[in-house]
Amino acid sequence: MTGDIAPVNSETEKRYFNRELSWLFFNSRVLEEAQNPAVPLLERVRFLSISASNLDEFYMVRVAGLRTQVLAGMSEPSFDGYTPERQLKKIAKRVRKIKKAQAQCWTQLHKALTKEKVNVLKVAELSDDEREELALYYARSVLPLLTPMAVDPAHPFPHIPNLGFGMVLALTRTGQKDTTYALIPIPAHVPRFIALGKKERNFVLIEDVLEHFAPALFPDFTVTGQGVFRVTRDSDIAVDEEAEDLVRHFEFLLKKRRRGRVIRLEVNADIDADLKDFLIESFECWDEDIHESDALLGMTDLSQLIGKQRTDLLFPPFQARFPERIREYDGDCFAAIAAKDILVHHPYEDFNVVVQFLEQAALDPSVVAIKQTLYRTSDDSPIVKALIEAAERGKTVTALVELKARFDEETNLRWARDLERAGAHVVYGFIDYKTHAKVSIVVRREHEGLKTYTHLGTGNYHAQNAKIYTDLALFTADPAMGRDVGKLFNYVTSYSQPRDLEKLIIAPMMLRKSLIELIQAEIDIASSGGQGAIWVKLNALVDSKIIDKLYEASQAGVQIDLIVRGICCLRPGVEGLSENIRVKSIIGRFLEHSRIACFGNGKALPNRNAKLYFSSADWMPRNLNRRVETLIPVEATTVRNQIMDQIMVANLNDNTNSWDLTPNGTYVRRQSDDKAFSAHDYFMQNPSLSGRGKSLRVSAPKALDVARRKESKSTVEESSKVIDKSSVRENDPKAANAN
Repeated sequence: MTGDIAPVNSETEKRYFNRELSWLFFNSRVLEEAQNPAVPLLERVRFLSISASNLDEFYMVRVAGLRTQVLAGMSEPSFDGYTPERQLKKIAKRVRKIKKAQAQCWTQLHKALTKEKVNVLKVAELSDDEREELALYYARSVLPLLTPMAVDPAHPFPHIPNLGFGMVLALTRTGQKDTTYALIPIPAHVPRFIALGKKERNFVLIEDVLEHFAPALFPDFTVTGQGVFRVTRDSDIAVDEEAEDLVRHFEFLLKKRRRGRVIRLEVNADIDADLKDFLIESFECWDEDIHESDALLGMTDLSQLIGKQRTDLLFPPFQARFPERIREYDGDCFAAIAAKDILVHHPYEDFNVVVQFLEQAALDPSVVAIKQTLYRTSDDSPIVKALIEAAERGKTVTALVELKARFDEETNLRWARDLERAGAHVVYGFIDYKTHAKVSIVVRREHEGLKTYTHLGTGNYHAQNAKIYTDLALFTADPAMGRDVGKLFNYVTSYSQPRDLEKLIIAPMMLRKSLIELIQAEIDIASSGGQGAIWVKLNALVDSKIIDKLYEASQAGVQIDLIVRGICCLRPGVEGLSENIRVKSIIGRFLEHSRIACFGNGKALPNRNAKLYFSSADWMPRNLNRRVETLIPVEATTVRNQIMDQIMVANLNDNTNSWDLTPNGTYVRRQSDDKAFSAHDYFMQNPSLSGRGKSLRVSAPKALDVARRKESKSTVEESSKVIDKSSVRENDPKAANAN
């Protein structure tokens, strides 16, 4: 089978990158976009805000989980060789670098904004008119919401919610020496940046406003010290598999999460030591992360600076296209889908086509049933409204609402109740699995009998996210695919494991096995002297068994190109292990979210005989073992060409948004020189290719430049030789354990 290939074993040196550190390096690439002068100024502010928001969630979930393991005395290392305690130490070291870079970035952006007359000012820097405007705003819109609190035996320390922000003060009463501590929690409804002036281009921070007005809140005291603080709480949820009522159980867990233990306390660097100690004692976070910063706390709030008044500092507006095929059928989704499979590429093609598909189904008297998965959706979801409309019109509507979609639990609970009131059948899936598949089916009564129209996607049914996430969605009237998706719904609603599936591959039953078999087929081809080739596009690659199989394929001579946006635990380009594997990450205007897998099947990619799939699943243990996911084979010629010759080739050719992963774990930004090519720009500029058949060739991207890929590989190898040794040690468990 594998001939003389070197065995893949757990003793291979520097075998995997650590999952958590790999994610932190991804967030550093996001932060790099905030420092990229080619990006419009307010978009750079947005990237800085995103990097801060990402780090918040990382602490709420990943760091909180590791701390729980340490508190429980767990010392078993993960597959990459790190114990929980070692991971926390390495995380702290990397986060310090990120926070420092964020602070430097904000200093640069602050100056650049000032040059553009977008000013973030201190109260003392305001004009007399602006101070008068601020005083009026404070009296009307801030003061009524404030609750200043003295803390003493009669006034216990208040609950500060997750990501809660506020001021802490040291006070002395007139004529007395004793110090009283007080808090001013800042309500979430109060904007962090208060806009002033007619053009709303001058801003002042709420903490500066409170510092200015604090003495008036405590008229009988003198303010002798003050500081700003922000807390992050453990926000992970552990579901009780024995819960009798899952909805009530989740309502209880959500309330409990609001009071999760503090796992990170952020304070300003010049805070008095006694105020800092008071906060640590009050939040009971003696052993947790204490971050002191002389920069802005809570940089996620920088997104509030991005308004409509300076569109010249944003990306040029982009209008998504509506799929041509459906326009050709006068907007009749069912007629267009019945004629031929349609692939929609979001955000370049309008998500409204998915909404229109379901709205048409809701109103069509021939439609008798709709089944829909809902993992994440928006607060004002047109998808859910269409399902409610269908149910109220007497159609059989089944909605599979996933309660375990992290941080969307409350939204999903609310939509579930609305759907139930409308008469829909609402199912919450499995207690021990998340239903992450993105599928819907519409059953329509036609002259030849019942006909099923199916939508399968890589992204959530979320209208807002679909404007910035790159995803694929396939509409098909293929009877076999309709039968398979029907079995998937029956599996989730009745625990009946799907049997005799004709096309669809489903996790957790068969997805891992199928991926291993597909990789093995390429190994067999290469071992027999043929040409093995694999292209994969993912958000994350973590599963050690899949990584080991890719290593085995590389050793067999299979040429492997991986586009992994975020976490990648595979170490590419290591002689004798992974020298035939190349990994790149694309970070740019849009968030790469689609998952695609191409297997050459005996020839170099792209080719007509390749095996091609897209999926809802990343290659992570949770997706392969603990989630209901789909792997969808692509058979229609036009759709295959669109995914393989257009989408994958464009992503592999991209050299303006791309970062190459080196063997030592660092990422090197790919140089675009005079042959710059951006996949994002390409898809925005070219017309919709859905259903255009041969005309695809006219606007398809140039053929993959193998010479440039080899040149890129050489650049990565050279860069990896001169990269800072500390970055190697951070990603090398053997080196880490030697510290």
